[in-house]
Amino acid sequence: MYNSVVIIGSGLGGLSCGVVLAKNGYNVTVLEQSAQIGGCLQCFYRKGTKFETGMHFIGSASEGQTLDRLFRFLEIKGDVALSQLDPTGYDVICLKGQKYKYATGKEHFIEQMSQYFPKQRKNLIKYYNLIEEVSSASTLHSLKHAETDAYVNTKYQLASINEVIDSIITDPLLAQVLVGNLPLYAAQKDKTPFSAHAFIMDFYNQSAYRIVGGSDGIATSLHNTILKYGGSVLTNKKVSKILCNDSQAIGVEVNGCDFISADYIISDAHPIRTLELLDTKLIRAAFRERVYAIPQSIGGFSVYLRFKDNSVPYMNSNYYAYTCDSPWDAESYTEKTWPKGFLYMHFCDDENSRFAKSGVMLSYMKIADVEKWRGTNIGHRGTDYEQFKREKAEKMIDLLCQHFPEIKDKISDYYTSTPLTYLDYTGTENGSMYGCVKDVNKSMEYRVPHKTKIPNLFLTGQNINSHGILGVIVGTIVTCSEFLTAQKLYKQILDS
Repeated sequence: MYNSVVIIGSGLGGLSCGVVLAKNGYNVTVLEQSAQIGGCLQCFYRKGTKFETGMHFIGSASEGQTLDRLFRFLEIKGDVALSQLDPTGYDVICLKGQKYKYATGKEHFIEQMSQYFPKQRKNLIKYYNLIEEVSSASTLHSLKHAETDAYVNTKYQLASINEVIDSIITDPLLAQVLVGNLPLYAAQKDKTPFSAHAFIMDFYNQSAYRIVGGSDGIATSLHNTILKYGGSVLTNKKVSKILCNDSQAIGVEVNGCDFISADYIISDAHPIRTLELLDTKLIRAAFRERVYAIPQSIGGFSVYLRFKDNSVPYMNSNYYAYTCDSPWDAESYTEKTWPKGFLYMHFCDDENSRFAKSGVMLSYMKIADVEKWRGTNIGHRGTDYEQFKREKAEKMIDLLCQHFPEIKDKISDYYTSTPLTYLDYTGTENGSMYGCVKDVNKSMEYRVPHKTKIPNLFLTGQNINSHGILGVIVGTIVTCSEFLTAQKLYKQILDS
């Protein structure tokens, strides 16, 4: 048995690091502060109906594709069932009263978009060729170790999405349609790098799936695999301190009293939460100040819809709708203009769903909107908070009914969450959906490294690379490469 590793947090990053290291002989202990593991993989039940909280759908999971290979490597492959979204329109963008479908696969995507915008066919080919070029330039996203194109990688990390698209696409409406799925990564105009857009488009356009029965199945699979290789996953174990001597971390304090020693520590918590656990001169004040100063992505407001039995046909696509002329700047709203858009999806209960039992609506929401209730406890925030949520939910549902008029009488119940919910359940700073912001103008200042100045303390999760299932697992590869070398990990992945 190799050295001991304590992992703080049982989100996707923590659990996948646990699997990789446990498979390679490390003595792994994952500590989760809550009663339920999974972070944003968690699901919940209301009146016997299941709801998804974070990982609503995934991409590149067809045989031999990137996520399929990673699922094999992490031993998830046989434990979860997948249901493919409509290949003729896995995403539907509703903009200015018109609907535009994203078709699966490069040729089909270009053909579909060319039907909407026939004069832009050549530009669409150029656009998609660039998507492929940027995606394949990253070894981490293509799983082709040592075959990176560093120039392409750097260039499109330093150019904004709108800057690049506007240089290729000459129809302003098409330029807006191509960023219709912005809520997947909370992109900001003139800030978010084109590489982020390219990775997202490539990932989902190869193939798009929902996880049958919910993404908590992934958490369960990873948990069982850690146990299989001799590790442990402990719930209700809140890490209150990371303890250090003069040169390195020596272990963690749990629940304010118990001590667990460790040769290595990996934190899957938000970087600010991790820094709050550290009282050591090994972490310089300048580093703390820089991390604290990184802006966070906007939070979200969710309306979880429970449908009457056999009343709502299962919708095998994701529906993005906007009340304004562009997907950009939906995060900049007033009380009067909120929400500027929403994403609507159904939960997949089984592989051949005919009717949906539940669905969710997501829209942006600033932490400032709920700031006065910060510090209150879940379920005990007061009647004014419940009234606030009710008014927002009903506004969202009214908007949904404009697009799906028949839905109003088919909703049995609804439930809600705000940025405070995410803050309390996941510890993400300010309840942000996707953690630290990526900004082409501040690329190094806003970068969160996976290594810290404490030589045996590492970070993982969405903040060190990118969010979403692929972004987080790529972060796992980055972190675990410090233990196993990148070459060894790539070989294991490709041999799986």
